[in-house]
Amino acid sequence: MKKWLILLLVAALTLSSLSVVFADNGKGKGKGKGKEKAFALGVEVLLEEKDLIAGKRVGLITNPTGVNQELTSIVDLLHEDPDTELTALYGPEHGVRGDAQAGDYVEFYIYDKTSLPVYSLYGPTRKPTPEMLENIDVLLFDIQDVGTRFYTYIYTMAYAMEAAQEQDIPFIVLDRPNPLNGVDVEGPVLDMNYATFVGNYPIPLRHGMTVGELAHFFNDEFDIGADLTVVEMNGWKRSMYYDETPLPFVLPSPNMPTLDTVLVYPGAALIEGTNVSEGRGTTKPFELIGAPFIDAFELSSTLNKLNLPGVTFRAASFTPTFSKHAGSLSHGFEIHVTDRNLYEPVETGLHIVSTIHDLYPEDFEFRAENSAGISFFDNLIGNSWIRKGIEEGRSVEDMTKQWDKELRSFKKIRSKYLLY
Repeated sequence: MKKWLILLLVAALTLSSLSVVFADNGKGKGKGKGKEKAFALGVEVLLEEKDLIAGKRVGLITNPTGVNQELTSIVDLLHEDPDTELTALYGPEHGVRGDAQAGDYVEFYIYDKTSLPVYSLYGPTRKPTPEMLENIDVLLFDIQDVGTRFYTYIYTMAYAMEAAQEQDIPFIVLDRPNPLNGVDVEGPVLDMNYATFVGNYPIPLRHGMTVGELAHFFNDEFDIGADLTVVEMNGWKRSMYYDETPLPFVLPSPNMPTLDTVLVYPGAALIEGTNVSEGRGTTKPFELIGAPFIDAFELSSTLNKLNLPGVTFRAASFTPTFSKHAGSLSHGFEIHVTDRNLYEPVETGLHIVSTIHDLYPEDFEFRAENSAGISFFDNLIGNSWIRKGIEEGRSVEDMTKQWDKELRSFKKIRSKYLLY
């Protein structure tokens, strides 16, 4: 009996050893295999090794989101690092400090904490000039994006890549998460006839890519040809929303205060192309939507009857302190995302615009067309046929079918550039 017990014990130990061998087999070979590394941002990975910047004069494009997990600014990290020389800062829309409102230009100044020159890459100069790049050997980009086509930081990155290529300067993107996850892709692909600084490449409204992935995409597909390096994150999975990472949320711009704002932004921001308030000048921009001519209970009730997935509309009134309808009591609703895995922000945004258009035809207006017959709404949505479809009474479902083919084509191209 004892002999059989010993034999069974030996067999069990042998099987256990084999399973360990098989489990270890192939570790470290390819993405997703082997032991997972602890979560780390691109900036943290860069500063662990520093080979790319050691002994070099560094120019940095950043804003308040350029921090590590302890919320220490990359400006301070590089300025105080004995192995690097931070020589210039460059600010996107809203500036390096993130204190400028949408559309405001930030003049050149000296950053008081570091005595570094700060150049604006928004307004008259969106692309760094040769003079701005004279004193640098490498140009870094470290800014948190929000995963939506009309957020301007990704085009600041692309313009800076062009300038770096022209001046033969290496360009490094320090990657950060897509806060909306890196799986879901929604909305029409931009028609390049409507390209502007709120949409400069043919990508959908919700692109499902990180800034590093977009940098490779822009660089290769549109022949920028920069000497590009993307410092990848450790431990980020495509399925993750921002609050599923260890990162504290730092508002990427003055009217993007929370992750809830980010969730609704790809669709709710379409309201900017109309005469309805998107909630700027309130504590809940893009979540509060309304105008003085709207009946809050009528509109919220009509939207709720659509049974849109993952969202509820609560009747609400508010008085914006600035922007559209400033100082005027406005009525409408607050968007409450009840299930973000079901919620479709782009289609929801179009239902909102279409419903307000149909309920209040005498008062609702799209922003005026320019001399080329293009409304700001067209720039945001990326074409003019959707605005015309809303005016003609086409259903949102019908319009989504029209953009599906181009969306599928984009997804195929996108797949070549996914890093995680």
